[in-house]
Amino acid sequence: MNEIVITLSRWQFALTTVYHFFFVPLTIGLALIVAIMQTIYFKTGDQIYKQMTKYWGKLFLINFAMGVVTGIVMEFQFGMNWSEYSRFVGDIFGAPLAIEALLAFFLESTFIGVWVFGWDKISKRLHLISIWLVAIGSTLSAFWILVANSFMQSPMGFVLENGRMVMNDFGALVSNPNVWVQFTHTVLGGYTTGAMFILGISAYFLFRKEQVDLFQKSFQIATIIGLISVFLVILVGHSQGQHMVKTQPMKMAAAEALWESENPASFSIISIVDQKNQKDVFSIRIPAVLSLLSYNRFEGEVRGIKDIQSEYEQIYGPGNYIPPITINYWSFRVMVGSGFLMFFLTSLGLYLVMKKKVLSFKLIKYFPFVIVLPYLANTCGWILTEVGRQPWVVFGYLQTSEAISPNVTVGMLWLSVIGFTVIYGALMAVDVYLLSKYAKKITVDEPKRTEDEKSYWE
Repeated sequence: MNEIVITLSRWQFALTTVYHFFFVPLTIGLALIVAIMQTIYFKTGDQIYKQMTKYWGKLFLINFAMGVVTGIVMEFQFGMNWSEYSRFVGDIFGAPLAIEALLAFFLESTFIGVWVFGWDKISKRLHLISIWLVAIGSTLSAFWILVANSFMQSPMGFVLENGRMVMNDFGALVSNPNVWVQFTHTVLGGYTTGAMFILGISAYFLFRKEQVDLFQKSFQIATIIGLISVFLVILVGHSQGQHMVKTQPMKMAAAEALWESENPASFSIISIVDQKNQKDVFSIRIPAVLSLLSYNRFEGEVRGIKDIQSEYEQIYGPGNYIPPITINYWSFRVMVGSGFLMFFLTSLGLYLVMKKKVLSFKLIKYFPFVIVLPYLANTCGWILTEVGRQPWVVFGYLQTSEAISPNVTVGMLWLSVIGFTVIYGALMAVDVYLLSKYAKKITVDEPKRTEDEKSYWE
């Protein structure tokens, strides 16, 4: 297969996947938080929570629509650019995708309609149930997509027949250990994204002293949910890393630029690598910390890139089984760094809420920038997940170079890559414009605050 064709095919799928995943975590997160806000309104009857539900719900709908548009395009690519992949693994990969569409997406999209058009037309209880079903649907959608992706990471529940993978154990597919660490990490990342989105926009209006009641309560809810979610993301990410050491040791070795096996293994603070010559140009490492992260103790071997490469050559035959080190190394660090920064900022936000200093905190004007952090973490996390698996598209069974459609040409790919980039860039501009426009368009009247509420927040 022409190397340019492989590279362009990968770039095309990467562009559409990363772009689509801008919207998925926010959909998961906002669905839950809007449902929580409406539940508080249902329980208390406080009109400010109804206003909050409608305000954040409108932004949720804009984001959801964009996610649907970009997700549909991805489905077609499996048959267009990756037909050999579809032929080889379609009997298995297609099942969770079909369940996602017929169960989760239909549940989500149907009850979004009920929720949007049901205000004051159906009972409050049924209306509340509809938004919770939307939240459940978005989470189920993520689950089935990750069942499919986890099979690519750690194949199980299949037999090989006539050069194709055929499912023989649906239970093994669903109970794949990789599903549960990946699903939990992704969904919690979605809750974090939704919380940071609300936190950033709320901080913008609190700095301007506009609609204080609405945004101070939004800020408080987002801070609590964000702190809990990002803390759990870090814990689950730790478990996911330990799982990766066992099932995909090359990915962990690449993320740490660990050329030689070590026991105890050192953790890299910074490494500049020469992948061609398989060595570090510059490196600062902390002894034994990687073993601690991998095994919860200051000992234990973490295998290096060179040893794993030699083993894979014996198992799979001659070839280069080393993924791009620099991409994996820095993706891992940006993801982890963004996560810990969000943990610090949400902790600070909760401190300000508890000390009643949100409005007086001068640096609140910089809080809107927290919106960027979960997108950095989500994107870099998926880059690590997918690029770290290379050269495999189905680990151990099908390489990326073998999965591409045989009849695609360089010209076709250049046209589609440029076309997707231009169209998706325009869609992104429209999305940002609409979110900005409706985030600033607050048509509700701010209820008068009691003296106790004023003293609490000021």
